[in-house]
Amino acid sequence: MNKDEWSNEKTRIQQAVDARDGQLRAIAAQIHANPELSFHEHKAREWLIEPLEAAGFAVERGIAGLETSFRATWEGAPGGPVIALLAEYDALPAIGHACGHNLIGTASVGAALALKDACPQLPGKIVVLGTPAEEEGGGKIIMCNEGVFDDIDAAMMVHPQSKTMVLRGALACVDATFTFHGKQAHASSSPEKGISALDALINAFVAINSLRQFVKEDVRIHGIITKGGDAPNVVPELCEAVFILRAATVGELETVREKVYRAVRSAAEGVGATVDIAEGLIYAERNNNKAMARLFRSNLEQMGIEVCDPPKKGGVGSSDIGNVGQITATIHPYIRIGDATTHTPDFCRLAGAEEGMIELNQAAKSLAMTAYDLCVDKEAFREVREEFEQWKRDKEGGRQHG
Repeated sequence: MNKDEWSNEKTRIQQAVDARDGQLRAIAAQIHANPELSFHEHKAREWLIEPLEAAGFAVERGIAGLETSFRATWEGAPGGPVIALLAEYDALPAIGHACGHNLIGTASVGAALALKDACPQLPGKIVVLGTPAEEEGGGKIIMCNEGVFDDIDAAMMVHPQSKTMVLRGALACVDATFTFHGKQAHASSSPEKGISALDALINAFVAINSLRQFVKEDVRIHGIITKGGDAPNVVPELCEAVFILRAATVGELETVREKVYRAVRSAAEGVGATVDIAEGLIYAERNNNKAMARLFRSNLEQMGIEVCDPPKKGGVGSSDIGNVGQITATIHPYIRIGDATTHTPDFCRLAGAEEGMIELNQAAKSLAMTAYDLCVDKEAFREVREEFEQWKRDKEGGRQHG
């Protein structure tokens, strides 16, 4: 295929996204107006599935044992790669779609539809994976563990942000719930008979804060008290805190976990209390495939979108996309939506406003064009896979020598 034919195909893909723009806007707005928390995204899942089923995608609901997950598959011409477009659609407590997942899920659906509309003989298989519970629970981690990504050659999604980036990193992380058990007593008439779970919890916060000088500068430890007692004149017998621990890699996170958990247990023991520690799933650090990111960047720039460099330090969170990147070639680029920061009411407003709908259109186009590149450009696809396979070899070598 010559350059003119290539360009014409991409023009048709963009036109196919534009032809569905009204439909995609309606879906994103509907999800935005009906925020659903992790593992409860029943309405959002169906709204995303409906146009895929109507377009002839083969749809499976509830894969990997997750009730609100889905897999929608379309194959053009046989013999090409398997490309996964990942859909997120869970919201945050209290502030709704302040991370823009209403746009993320809809963009992946829009990209898949546009590819089928514009390139019915595309040499490859397009799989839209509905991945619930990114915010809390790690749906992609569960799907990874259940083998959902084992036959995927490349995976991608687009996140709205305050600037456009294709290689932004993310930290490994885990959430931990600390439940302290003491002994109830009257706080005035017989305090000597009590053991304060609250004092144990407060001591744990102090102990954790004392560790901050002795961890690497990219480590993040942040927590809240979710239960601090029932009445001020009763010695609390049960108190609880939830923390998130983050580090550059899963290996470094292990060191942080050991230090924090030791501090928490000592804080409880110091007042005669006990503590239970319950961990969530571990989110791996992000492994961005640079070769695929270059393809994505080129497509953004062809649309006149300026791409920024990621921050050299700081400014990153965590996502279960990191676990996907341990299994297959993966990218998680960002497209600018406005000046607001994620997980804020201002960002939630943008995700449902015109700014969000423009980003949705751009994301669907860039996803579709990058998937197209991987399917028709054998050399580009080879570079993507070779980079990932080399990363795997390097990682395995590091384990053997570690």
